[in-house]
Amino acid sequence: MTTLAADTPRDYQLGELEEYPVIAADTLYEGAAVGENSSGYARPLEAGDRFLGFCLEQADNSGGSAGDIRCRVRTKGRAVLPISALAITANDRPAVYASDDNTFTLTAGSNSLIGFVSRWIATGSAVVEFDAALAAAHDSAVAVATA
Repeated sequence: MTTLAADTPRDYQLGELEEYPVIAADTLYEGAAVGENSSGYARPLEAGDRFLGFCLEQADNSGGSAGDIRCRVRTKGRAVLPISALAITANDRPAVYASDDNTFTLTAGSNSLIGFVSRWIATGSAVVEFDAALAAAHDSAVAVATA
């Protein structure tokens, strides 16, 4: 391995923001949970997708081909989300899953892990700490364990 012999400026990225190419003929809306399809394109999350984060602004590729536009997502942070059947006992930080881009649940099933309850607000509402990288690592570990 060769070590540096001179300063080498790097192109550093800021924080927890990322951009992904969008699937053909679809629109991602601000606030949508974003998933990755089997071809590597971002789309409104469907159960079983790898969670990429939450869409920061509308990405309308309804008239385009796959990858014609990119969506900006927040990959890590906290968001207030509606979660079906959530009760105050959720303060023990249960895992939160998504079955589509706006349906959140405590049921794993075939749903996509997005994060963990950080704080219960009211019945059916909580602050969720989400992390796309952590969710992806979990998905990879589960895949290895079941193989």
